[in-house]
Amino acid sequence: MLLATTYFGPVQWYTKLYRCAGQCVEIEANETFLKQTYRNRCVIATANGTQQLTIPVTHAADADKTISQTLISDHGNWRHLHWQAIKTAYGESAFFEYYEDDIRPFFIASKPDDPVNLQRLIDYNMAAAKLMCRLLDIDVTFRMTDIFTPPSENDLRYSIRPKNTPQDPDFLPAEYYQVYRQKHGFLPNLSILDLLFNEGPQAIITLAKSARQKL
Repeated sequence: MLLATTYFGPVQWYTKLYRCAGQCVEIEANETFLKQTYRNRCVIATANGTQQLTIPVTHAADADKTISQTLISDHGNWRHLHWQAIKTAYGESAFFEYYEDDIRPFFIASKPDDPVNLQRLIDYNMAAAKLMCRLLDIDVTFRMTDIFTPPSENDLRYSIRPKNTPQDPDFLPAEYYQVYRQKHGFLPNLSILDLLFNEGPQAIITLAKSARQKL
């Protein structure tokens, strides 16, 4: 399976990893960077509805820069703002305190090797994906592509996106408890952080149901 990199990607993206348990998943490293996608954006639930969190990236002179050449910008103090938004949104969720120490190093540095210090977007995203797989107990390995290839079978690089998402017969969002569900109703396919903080160890069950597969 071939996927695009994501910033704490949506539940749909992680159902694909769940379906590939025990296998190697390819991550596209040679495509041209695409704006307004999950590559540098995630969506969380807040008291006011959904909120998009976007990592600013540097704009090189070369318009055809690849995702592996895309660097994270320090513009706008985004790390602090994202972490405050996540804490405000999920601080009262059942499992925020349980996972807080795992997620904080992506936004606040306490050691030189914390992921918040990574400069390439793809490295940052993959560190997050590997952590999520460990916390969710998803057994997959990742491999970066060597060259860019045309669309092919099992190619999902461009089908998981925030807008105009194609129909996906292998994904049916299973409902789960959300902090603001009473106010907004169930909000499907948010960042994997939403599922993790609300469901904790039971999140893998929701992924299995959403992937239309039995445990």
